[in-house]
Parts: sequence; structure tokens; C-alpha cells
Amino acid sequence: MNILAARLFAVSTLLWIAAGAQAQPQVPAPNPLTLERLTADPPLAGRLPRQAEISPGGQWVSFLRPSAADSEVLELWAQPAAGGEPRKLVSAADLLGGAAQKLSEAEKMALERQRINQRGITGYQWCGSDDSALLFPLSGDLYLVRLGAAGPQAQRLTNTPDSPEQDPRCTADGKSLAFVQGGNLLVLPLAEGAQPRELTSDGSGTLSWGLAEFIAAEELSRQRGFWWSKDGKSLLALRVDESGVAVKTRAQIFADRTAMTEQRYPAAGEANAKVTAFVIDAATGQRRELPLPATAEYVARAGWFADGTPWLQWFNREQTRLTLTEFKGAPRDIAVETDAAWVEVHDDLIETPRGLLWSSEASGRRQLLLVNRATGHRTPLTQQAEAVAHAVCVGERGVVFAAAGDRGKTRDLYLQALTGGKAQALPGMTERQWRDAKGDTACARLLITRSAWGQPPRLELRSLGRDGAIALAGDAPAPELAAFSNTPIVLDLTAADGSTPLNAFFFAAQGSRETKRPVIVLAYGGPGSATVNWGWGRDMPLVAYWQQRGYGVLMLDVRGMEHRDRAFTRAHFRSFGQHEVADLFAAVRQLPGRVPGVDAVRIGFFGWSYGGFLGARAMLDADTPFAAAVAVAPVTDWTLYDTAYTERYLGLPEGGKAATYANANLPARASLLSKPLLLMHGTADDNVLFEHTLRLVEALQTAGKTFDLQIYPGKAHGIAGRAARLHLYRTMDAFFDRHLKSAP
Repeated sequence: MNILAARLFAVSTLLWIAAGAQAQPQVPAPNPLTLERLTADPPLAGRLPRQAEISPGGQWVSFLRPSAADSEVLELWAQPAAGGEPRKLVSAADLLGGAAQKLSEAEKMALERQRINQRGITGYQWCGSDDSALLFPLSGDLYLVRLGAAGPQAQRLTNTPDSPEQDPRCTADGKSLAFVQGGNLLVLPLAEGAQPRELTSDGSGTLSWGLAEFIAAEELSRQRGFWWSKDGKSLLALRVDESGVAVKTRAQIFADRTAMTEQRYPAAGEANAKVTAFVIDAATGQRRELPLPATAEYVARAGWFADGTPWLQWFNREQTRLTLTEFKGAPRDIAVETDAAWVEVHDDLIETPRGLLWSSEASGRRQLLLVNRATGHRTPLTQQAEAVAHAVCVGERGVVFAAAGDRGKTRDLYLQALTGGKAQALPGMTERQWRDAKGDTACARLLITRSAWGQPPRLELRSLGRDGAIALAGDAPAPELAAFSNTPIVLDLTAADGSTPLNAFFFAAQGSRETKRPVIVLAYGGPGSATVNWGWGRDMPLVAYWQQRGYGVLMLDVRGMEHRDRAFTRAHFRSFGQHEVADLFAAVRQLPGRVPGVDAVRIGFFGWSYGGFLGARAMLDADTPFAAAVAVAPVTDWTLYDTAYTERYLGLPEGGKAATYANANLPARASLLSKPLLLMHGTADDNVLFEHTLRLVEALQTAGKTFDLQIYPGKAHGIAGRAARLHLYRTMDAFFDRHLKSAP
């Protein structure tokens, strides 16, 4: 689950807190941090640019920027790549004239899949290759912003706000675009007076063309469903039939109403949407199906090779086999990855003069290799001591890629020649930082994002092979941030197996005269989504808030988290609620012996999503070392969670695999609750359905157990919005104060 795997969004708002910097003397803040300041405007980290891109022609760096009036509203900005001041191109307020922004339920769900909880302009793309126009959807319609000597000029392309156009995509030459409306794929020439033309006509409530189905968007990080050919004459489009997918009815309980929403949600063991691929002629609408075998359950990636050949990457249902197939005539498999546990999805497919760049964990940790497209022969390329995160781009100088270091706690950038040899670190590499990048078309310039402990992400534009960089737009952090930032104690705790080292950060309590102090533990615990690293986390100030209130804070990654070798990351195979609980308990019991002043009987836990499952599971255990726990949006019954995520790790919930589901079932453990537990959930959560918490609530009530419950009417998985988030923090704060401030 991207919620539980959480790659694009911090499934727990605290789980991506990072750390780093040399130890410095504590500097007392002039005034204490408050929860109100943590959730107020302007953000303590500043208004950080989002979705930054280098324009196709390299003249601009574009990005979304939170509005100065309200940081929950995004505007479209750009900055000259050669240097100069950033400028606002357009905002929602400019175009809507005071009218409220409209979003259909489908659009809301699509934004939730991308972990976007802001309003305004929430996505955009450059249209064409001449750097003259940007395309974006807003309030059900499509707009184009043209850049010229007179400044940016916005043009409304459609006027059907009650029938929104979804996922617009321009051709490479910028002369046409395609979009999805009412489940059908349409083409719109960008010429005066041109009207949209349907390429498909059978779209319905259960059938759609060109959109990513729930599983693809949520679990495979594929947010789109069609791709233009380079010449703009054809589209590779996916047809999604959800008629066989079970309907789940969500009661979106608001304060003043209840809206019943039906959602096609494939729970573990149930039928998935049927996805088929077609090449469609953009002029005539004629289509040709790209046949896949019956074992092809999920289309993970799709696209076109430079010679005009379409390709698909697909998984079998067990996700133990990932196949890259091209369709130049008859289907032909180019590369196959297999794993007895599961194969991880990736975006590493780039054509190079020496073959297809591809990534694989066959060596025991993810590395890049070259695949001969004609023969399938593989040539290892990178030889990093730790896992490669992903390829950034390929150019004349070689491959730029990001890779882990410091046992997964850092990420930095490297250049690897296509002829082999040792990779070179790119300028700017230092200890205790987190860097990533995007490249331009030629991989000659890199848009680099850097963060570190106490240092929010900052953008710079750097030319490959040259010294110096251009700093790009970004507000300075609020002065309070420097006053409250703190350096963690780096701990090596040991897993329950007695030998595997676990990454952990400890933040000491401040301002407390107690000899022994309470501790709050933050952990995610699910597959992927490592949380202990030296990058910035947007809720780092909350850790400082807890510190100043007398709590120590422990951040922990158990076995199964990402950025480590394959043996470490496959720990969840056929096992939820087992090894991660054992590792958590083992680490917490080691803490008092590793850090002075920890009160072993006043340790609390906080987790969200899979972290919520872990928190609730930790309290439903007779051997728990925790005095209290907060579980937000927890999965409680894995038979209710979706197919691709759950089955990847637990298998199908039938036959010999049924026990793996039973072992992870929380309602069945309700009688074991003996200490305080706070459950929190949004009623409109379309990812971890509210039913999860309701099932656990019913089981706890039946078992005669008392517990705390906080629901958020109409809120989705992220419980977004300042008022809701402030209330959540206050509720959690009061809960920990009641149960951890004095010895039980």
C-alpha cells in the first residue's frame, strides 16, 4: 500500500522525520513551541516548492508553490533556468473569480492516490517541447498558460465543469492533447475552434479508458493510463473493466450529513479489475490489442521505445515475476525478474546506446544493469556497496543515479559510465544528508533536491561536470525552526533475532527535572518506507515540541524497511504482526540500557496506517512493553485490505495461507488489551476503510475493554486540514499526558 508502503506521502505525518548535522550545544528557545504554531501559516519549514520540473527546452524550472495567503492552496510558478527571480504564472483565484473550486469524487480519489491534500492547481505539465505553454486541470476544466513577451496568458480550453476532464496529456509537439472524460478517451487539437473528438465510446461506471485503476495508483505507483507515441499519431491506452470488482459502500459521515459512496475496492482474495492494453490510431480511432498471457494480473508500467514499439511491464498475481514485453509484431519478452518472495516495482527502464538500463535485486541489493534488447543478455553496471534507489537520467557522460549510504540512512547522487568502472559521487556530497534529482532531456543539467536534519528541502540547478549551482525558489525557514532543531543520538539497536542491527534515532527530553523521563516511540513497521534517515521530515518540529514537554522520542526502523539489502527487506514475507512486533519490543527493552534517564514503564507508541496497525497490535499483546499507544487509521483485518499489497506479502487468504491472515487479525486479539489505547480514523478513508476501526471497536466492546476513540467526519486517510490536524495533535497530546506523565 502506498499508505502502508508510503513512497509518495508520509502515511504517518511523523514517520518521515529525518535527522543529521554535527552535534551542537543546545540553544534554548525564547518561547515554547505550541501545537497551534506547528499547524499555522506560514509553515515553519517555509513554503516549499512542489512538483518541480526542468522545462523540455531547458529555459525554465517550473513548480507548484503554496500561496502566501494560504499554504494549503497551490499556485503555478516558474523561474528562469539561467538565474533570475521566480514568478507566479497563474493561480486558481485568478481563473475562478471567487467561485469555489469543484472536485468530483473521482478527482478526489485520484489526488488521494497521489497523496495530494492541497487545493488550487494540484498538477501540471509542459505542453510541447518549445517551453511556451503549460497545461493543467482546474475545477473540472482544462487550462493552458502560454509564456510570451507579454507575460503569462491563461487560456481556458474546455467548459464542462460538471463533466471533468481527467489526466490531460499533450503530444510531444504540443499540437494536440488527450484526456479522459466520462470514462472515454478524447483528443483535442490545440487549434482555434477545434473541438474534442472521442476515440472510445463505451466508457461507463465500470469501464474506463486511459485511467489508472485503484490498485495501479495505490500500490504500483502508476498514476496514468495512456501514453502518446513520440510522433503523436498513436496512443498506448489501457482499458479497465471493474464490473467484476466488489463494491464497498463508504458512509462519508460529515457533521451535517452522511453521503453514501460506492467504491470498487478489490479486497484480498477477490477479483481485480481486468486491464487490457491497446494501441489506438489518434486520427481514426482504430485500435489493436496488445495480447498478454492469462497470468498477467497487473500492468505495472507502459510506454514506447524510440523506434515506435510499445512495451508493457506486467506482474503475475503473486508478484513473484515481473516481465518486460515488447510488441513489435508478436509479443516478445525482453527481461524477466523473479523472486521467491516478491519482485519490487521500479521505474528503471531507459534506452541507452549500450542497451536498456534496468534494475534488479538479483545480486542481493538493487543495482543497475544493461539489458540487450534483442538477446536479453545482462551486463552488470553499478557495484554500489548499498542499494541503488533509482536511475535519474542517461546522457553522454553516463548514468546519473541515486543510492543509499550509511546503512540506508543517507541518499546521494552518482555518475556511472556506461562502459563500467567505479561510479563517481557528484559534487556536493557530504555526510548526513539526503539528495535526489531529476534530469533534463539530455541529462546535462540536474534539478537537485537536498535536505538534512533541521534543513528543509532546497532546490538547485547544477550542470553535470561543472562547478557551481543556481539556487532556486524557496522561502527561508521560520526563525523558530533553528531554535528548536535538535541533533539525534544515533543508536544501533538489535533485532529480535539477536544479530541484525536496526537503525534508530533518539531525541533526548528537554526541560524536565525528572531523573527518569517518559518516551514516545515513532515507527512505521511495514514493508518499505524507512523512516530513520538524514533527510528532512516536515513534522520534525513536533519531535522538538515533545522534547520540550519532557518526552524523549525514539524513531525506529524494524526489519523489512527499505534502503537495505534484499535479506533485510523481505522480512515481511508471509508474516504481518510477527517479526516487526518482536523487533519493536526487543528495541524498546534495550533502550533504557543504551540511553540514560529512560523510564521503562512510561513508554508510549504512535503510528499511522501500517504504523497504526503496529501500534494497535503492540497493545493487543500480553507481553507489551508499552504503557499507552495511539493508532491512526490502522488496518485491523487484512482480509479487508486490497489485493496487490496484501497478497504480495501474505499470499491469497485461502488454503495454507489462511493462517497468515489469522495471525495478523487484530479483532481476534481484543481480549488481550490491558493498557490505554487511542484509535483515530477518518470516516471517508478510501484506502484503509473506516470498517477496519469499526471491527476492532466492536471486538473490544464485546470483550469488555475500555479504550479511547476519535473519529474525523468526512476525512480521508491523511486526515488533512489545519483544524483537523491540530485537533488530532491536541487529542494525542492529552492522551500521552494522562498516561505517561506520571508512573502507572
